[in-house]
Amino acid sequence: MDDGELLIRRFEQDRPRLRAVAYRMLGSLAEADDALQEAWLRAEAAGLAGVENPGGWLTTIVSRVCLNMLRSRDRRREDSLDDRPTEPGADDGSSGTDPEEEAMTADSVGVALLVVLDTLGPAERLAFVLHDLFAVPFEDIAPMLERTPAAVRQLASRARRRVRGGAPGPGTGAAGTDAPRRRQVVTAFLAATRGGDFEALVSLLHPDVVLHADRWVVPTPEPIVVAGGRAVAEGALAAMGRASFTGLALLDGAMGLVMAPAGRLRLVLAFEMTDGLIAAIEVVAAPERLAALEVGVPE
Repeated sequence: MDDGELLIRRFEQDRPRLRAVAYRMLGSLAEADDALQEAWLRAEAAGLAGVENPGGWLTTIVSRVCLNMLRSRDRRREDSLDDRPTEPGADDGSSGTDPEEEAMTADSVGVALLVVLDTLGPAERLAFVLHDLFAVPFEDIAPMLERTPAAVRQLASRARRRVRGGAPGPGTGAAGTDAPRRRQVVTAFLAATRGGDFEALVSLLHPDVVLHADRWVVPTPEPIVVAGGRAVAEGALAAMGRASFTGLALLDGAMGLVMAPAGRLRLVLAFEMTDGLIAAIEVVAAPERLAALEVGVPE
């Protein structure tokens, strides 16, 4: 077997791991697959001659490609004059991939984690993903970023604090509602929304529940206010559809929901509770309000 055949075999053998790395770096299966295609072309051109650790070498190539894509993405964001968030249900950047596979992958990784990763700079994201999620030593990451291992360690540490940010403190949530109950209710709310189970949704709501949605959610000229269990359930289903790309997250320390197609935060639901039931829902999609939120990853 020649080096070309060995490279093909090794690339296919490592493809699931390489795709997992690229997905966590980029937040989109379509972009991850593009990164793998580019990485393959680079690997094929370089060849395996003199490569002692093919797995690590391929990870390095994929990581460098992803780093370049992230930097290009940041430049496009800086150049863009339109910061309007994509409406729920609009193109999520996953064109060319199976939407169901994309949503399931987001669930398996954690939507909140993807949201927090999207707030990191390219270098921080690379350091955290490779070291904390894939156990790549800092010494191996340093050359990719042209920094010292100590500097890369600091990047990963800063990213780790962001990922763990928003941890609940004393007094989190409405009076009389403890964190486990809040998580249970929000989890059940998400399940009912995904399943389109209207009656299950109503059962989680206080009779006097109020839903407030800012004008970016629908969108409408003015914010929307809906009161009453059945009306709010209808409003929640209308705002979220079947809750694809949606997951549990800490929002300023309290359990809520984030919707993030391709890992990019588009909408959040914050909850207030009374007697173990949802008494108020705040649906937020306005860019300035989303930017002000501290999003954390639930344990």
